[in-house]
Amino acid sequence: MASCANCGRRLPKESRFCPECGQPTAEGATKVLELPPDETGPVPVTYTRAETSYYGVTPTRLVLGLAGAGVALAIALFATGHWPVGLVLLGLALLLVLVGAETGAMRARAGVAADSVATRGRATRRVLSLRRELRRLAAQRARLLFELGDAVYRDDEQATDAAHGRVSELDELVQRREGEMQEVIAHAQDRLHRRRLEVQATEMVEIPAEPPAPGEQDPVGPAVIPEPYPPPDEGNPPQPAIIPEPGPAVIPEPGPQAPEEGS
Repeated sequence: MASCANCGRRLPKESRFCPECGQPTAEGATKVLELPPDETGPVPVTYTRAETSYYGVTPTRLVLGLAGAGVALAIALFATGHWPVGLVLLGLALLLVLVGAETGAMRARAGVAADSVATRGRATRRVLSLRRELRRLAAQRARLLFELGDAVYRDDEQATDAAHGRVSELDELVQRREGEMQEVIAHAQDRLHRRRLEVQATEMVEIPAEPPAPGEQDPVGPAVIPEPYPPPDEGNPPQPAIIPEPGPAVIPEPGPQAPEEGS
């Protein structure tokens, strides 16, 4: 067993420092090693800042529910005259709300909610302004139509053409304002949809398998025609014709001859 070079005490096996004086042993001395061949220079160091997490994976709804219950109970205690306990519960409820506000999910949802309210407010104000303008244009169009009818009744071609032109221009302006109102509504809906997607849980969507390309299917074999079941009734087959066999010829014997006439 090796001994310490400084104090002479025996060193445990594979010891890097002396347990008596603390001096490093020969095996524990600092050594200079060469860099591996795959590292040709200083390796970059990445620093990560640790963020405070008070509740870990506690759901935000649970935190808000507890805070709401605490506020309600504190109000009930205030109503019954228990001010000290009510103040304590109210302080705990506010603490839960403040701590819950530090979580990223709640901040993101609060930001989406605030942006949704602002987007709806801007869109509503713009739509109301356009509707007021459309009502004003409708009243102006009715007045122009009255002037057009009066000009036609008086058979004044110049006034008729002028009134007709103003009505046409007014109709084009009304169409532009209606199209602008539809664009404002569509833009607001698209923005709200995109903002909701930022805090929506990620969903896994399975992509359906693509059908095989033409020519990659199994080779087509000959068509298989199934046998009819039950088999059709074939009936009795025709019998062959019966041909009688020829027998011996019968020759009649000659009888007495009849007397000749006139003899």
